[in-house]
Amino acid sequence: MATPPSSRPSAPSTSSTSATSATLRTASAPSAAEAALDFVQDGMKLGLGTGRAAAAFVEALGARVAQGLRVTGVPTSEATAALARRLSIPLARLDEVPRLDVTFDGADEVDPKLDVIKGYGAAMVREKIVARSSERLVILVGPEKLVKQLGERGRLPIEVLPFGRALVERELARLGLASAVRLAANGEPVVTDNGNLVLDAELRPPLDARGLEQAICTLPGVLGTGFFLDMADAVIVGSDDAVELRRRPGRG
Repeated sequence: MATPPSSRPSAPSTSSTSATSATLRTASAPSAAEAALDFVQDGMKLGLGTGRAAAAFVEALGARVAQGLRVTGVPTSEATAALARRLSIPLARLDEVPRLDVTFDGADEVDPKLDVIKGYGAAMVREKIVARSSERLVILVGPEKLVKQLGERGRLPIEVLPFGRALVERELARLGLASAVRLAANGEPVVTDNGNLVLDAELRPPLDARGLEQAICTLPGVLGTGFFLDMADAVIVGSDDAVELRRRPGRG
């Protein structure tokens, strides 16, 4: 596959045009994580996402680094940072690397326009900051994450300041969104790497994702949502027998 261009075009209009796609690999060829390495060139600065798909990419990247590939990674979570260090991938803080070439991450929902919901791993705010600092965002998913419209899996993660939780819950209810604090297996609230809580808001499609994003992000106490709209440049869909590349129209 040809190496994607290094500059990120401006976001396209919010039309209903679906992404273009092409099959990259067959069953006997490498995984989606390994296929994603086609986007990587020596000397690049990379955003490293959080979650299973992102971890698989970091593992594949680590193998290439061991073979001599020179890259610098900016992790989106403490878990990803720990994995990258174990694999001897050089890391930097975002303020040390003001612009990244590509960020690789997973997703929890991807619609036909390549709009995305993230945050089931509770790292969406850092992930969004790193993605916005990148020339390109490449998403890795399995086919089970593909949806006809956002919200089909039923929830939108929202990171909130603990002090503002009650207010945000009330305001979400006024928007027609029931929500609950996410709990860990031990029954305690999940705490993000930023020290905040995650509210999972119930979603029922069809919905106005852009309108909801705007309304929610204006609420005091909200740090960000799991909506990643007009952000993904490409999505790599890995299944048992093929790997498919989907590109957002107008982005190479």
